[in-house]
Amino acid sequence: MKKTALIASIIAACALMLLQALPALGDSERTISPAFWLGCAVMAIAAVYSVRRVAALDGAQLGERTVGLLTAALFGLWLVYFWQVLVVAFNVPRVILPPPSLVAQSLAENVPKLWGDFVQTVIKSVFLGWALGCSLGFAVAVAIDRLPFLQRGLLPIASLTSAIPLVGVAPIAVMWFGFDWPSKAAVVVLMTFFPMLVSTLAGLKAAGKLELELMHSYAANYWQTLLSLRLPAALPFIFGALKVNATLALIGAIVAEYFGSPTQGIGFRISTEAGKMNMPLVWASIVVAATTGSLAYALLVQLERRAAFWHPSVRGSK
Repeated sequence: MKKTALIASIIAACALMLLQALPALGDSERTISPAFWLGCAVMAIAAVYSVRRVAALDGAQLGERTVGLLTAALFGLWLVYFWQVLVVAFNVPRVILPPPSLVAQSLAENVPKLWGDFVQTVIKSVFLGWALGCSLGFAVAVAIDRLPFLQRGLLPIASLTSAIPLVGVAPIAVMWFGFDWPSKAAVVVLMTFFPMLVSTLAGLKAAGKLELELMHSYAANYWQTLLSLRLPAALPFIFGALKVNATLALIGAIVAEYFGSPTQGIGFRISTEAGKMNMPLVWASIVVAATTGSLAYALLVQLERRAAFWHPSVRGSK
């Protein structure tokens, strides 16, 4: 453990020294010595070594999920580090790719503005549209399963909704529901409805034949079989659709804001600030959106582990 801590300290010190050796941002008379590139090569080797050491940690002692999170976090930190080093070293214009330091500075300076965008896009548009679209997809799936004749009429229409292009329906939704969040929520409902419908229908057919015959021998009716057997068996499919829809909903709401929005919203901010060439704030908005999507996915994964802890697909991933 002491040896590992010493190696980590040496790598961190070398990484900081390499950052200190970078020329100042915007310095036109930059001279980078061969020693700098030698340092970059050494840090690349150190990055590979450190990630491999963390990935090889004892999963039985720390937990497989903990080791996976540590490995992913370290890999992400190295990516950000080399992003900073190479962008500054090659003097890449900030309108093309700003360094992470400028993105972090813009993020810190625009917290109130980005918080307002988060509330407008995520809390109002994404969450409500995601909840309504998933609920409608689940309800229609149960109705189709209960009344099979509906499958011939509703399923083709439902599949049609998944083929509607987002760039075509977004301006129509703005004309129907206005420029505020209801039009974006309507787009999210349209995007999340079909994945939930298809996944729920597949999940309702996942119950084993022996289990169904056992419920039949108990004289269980349709709803008793549905609640006691078929819905629990369908939980992995339902949570799969919830996780996919969480990212789809965020993308749909952001794209919909390009076609009309009030003076707030992540999509609105990206569009307007890109027009002003304020790329650090654009990237800050992208960081907010990406972090939100990742946290929503992680939360749904934890809920799935608690709700379907007994299922082999969940037990096998621990």
